[in-house]
Amino acid sequence: MIEMLVFDVDGCLTNGMITYTESGDEIKSFNVKDGLAIATWIRMGKKAIIITGRKSKIVQKRAKELNLTHIYQGIRYKKEKLDEVLLLEGIKAENVAIIGDDLNDYNMLKACGCSFAPNNAASKIKESVDVVLNSDGGEGAVREMIEIIIEKDGLSERFLKEWL
Repeated sequence: MIEMLVFDVDGCLTNGMITYTESGDEIKSFNVKDGLAIATWIRMGKKAIIITGRKSKIVQKRAKELNLTHIYQGIRYKKEKLDEVLLLEGIKAENVAIIGDDLNDYNMLKACGCSFAPNNAASKIKESVDVVLNSDGGEGAVREMIEIIIEKDGLSERFLKEWL
């Protein structure tokens, strides 16, 4: 049974595009359907975290909106950070599902019980994960991932009851 979800940000929770305004502000877009699924997962008493290689105030804000308790930004060695979090939380890697899209996610993806990649992930990543999703990053890939997990773990009715 999956107890924790781990998300990369750029290319998974977003479409991977980074836009800068003339004043240097960064713009990212998040999919609201992904957000609702993450919020529902957390309402069910499950855990969800972000481990990302970049730093952004926008990511911090989105994580707060979704009630994520662990957010790690600017992480070069993502697997090592994941190992720390699993030890801290007392969760086994086999009970973790993760989504990543590029080479800096590779070791982290290989360390978890169930790994996912958006349809537009790097080829090497798509070859190495358990599930390549139909959706692209930032276009519902995280929602699709969560729906697969809740179906597999027999939690679909409980997931729906959070809102119905």
